[in-house]
Amino acid sequence: MAKDILSLIGGIAFLVGIIIAVLFAVLGFVIPGFLITPTLAVILVIIGVVVGLLNITHKESMPFLMSGAVLIIASSMGRDVIDIIHILGRFLDSLLLIFVPATIIVAIRNVFSLARN
Repeated sequence: MAKDILSLIGGIAFLVGIIIAVLFAVLGFVIPGFLITPTLAVILVIIGVVVGLLNITHKESMPFLMSGAVLIIASSMGRDVIDIIHILGRFLDSLLLIFVPATIIVAIRNVFSLARN
């Protein structure tokens, strides 16, 4: 029962994070001077930590780590291509604020799980 509630909280946090990322991308497109403030960035990072802690199970950790790593690498290495479409770059910047901490949390949990076995 408690695990279901934690999973629900993690799922809601992920959904809220994606909605915020889309909202920031649209606001950045509509309002040229709109920037993600440090406070907004911290909110997205906290959402990423919650997602990493509550939403990703041990069974899902390897696919999540692979997907997260690809997203992070493609977003950072393909920055020149992504910046051509401004709204996409803003969206990926917001997503990175969620996925980087979530990926780090899941990777650390995975390393501890491997060390325990």
